[in-house]
Amino acid sequence: MNPVYRAMTIAGSDSGAGAGIQADLKTFAANGVYGSSIITAITAQNTQHVTDVLEMPVPLIKAQIDAVVTDIGTDAVKIGMLSSSSIIEVIVEQMKEYELNNIVVDPVMVAKGGDRLLREDAVDSLRTHLVPIATLVTPNIPEAQVLTDKGIKNSDDARDAASDIFAMGPRAVVVKGGHLDGPASDIYFDGREFKIFESPRINTNSTHGTGCTFSSAIAAGLAKGVPIQEAVAIAKEYVTGAIQYAVPIGRGHGPLNHFYHLET
Repeated sequence: MNPVYRAMTIAGSDSGAGAGIQADLKTFAANGVYGSSIITAITAQNTQHVTDVLEMPVPLIKAQIDAVVTDIGTDAVKIGMLSSSSIIEVIVEQMKEYELNNIVVDPVMVAKGGDRLLREDAVDSLRTHLVPIATLVTPNIPEAQVLTDKGIKNSDDARDAASDIFAMGPRAVVVKGGHLDGPASDIYFDGREFKIFESPRINTNSTHGTGCTFSSAIAAGLAKGVPIQEAVAIAKEYVTGAIQYAVPIGRGHGPLNHFYHLET
């Protein structure tokens, strides 16, 4: 009997199912991993806007983690939308209490449509409490700018940002380059070497949930015992295909096609 690999997502729920918990669970399934979910917030969201957000009570978030870890367990954790300092702090406490490894932090701050998902007063908690316990941190350019408090205009700036974020304590960093001109180039740094993961830029509006999908695909790889750098490469290839074979849904930024490999 083949082993059952497990990954747990801690993130917000997207009612449009393009990002957040829904994208993570689809990604886990597509990559051969059993997914469990800890919901930190419920968003009223579609391909255009986030119209409302309801944070889950901190004790309920803690109870969800307790319930999953003490029964099902997990081989990796993907952490996405955490809107407040109190939520960040309880999750960090739980990660330490259960001695969980393979933690991928996607520091979700703003939705694709521009709506803010992380309170400004929670940024410091993200930097000082969550980032240091991460196996890998995967900010996009705007998120990396917030974390480092520096502007990023080109690939050299992105390399500097990766180095600055690495100094905060994670084992490795990927600064995603989708917001810069040219090919979609992501910069990986693990304290020893920089590596560029590059793919052609695809002309499409179906990009909602790209960051969630990338980070959860990496978590799926780590859950299966794949080394970090190889997990990033596999995730990059998977996300590129999910964008390339996406079909238009909604009137804004549509979702990826997480199960494209079943159709091609």
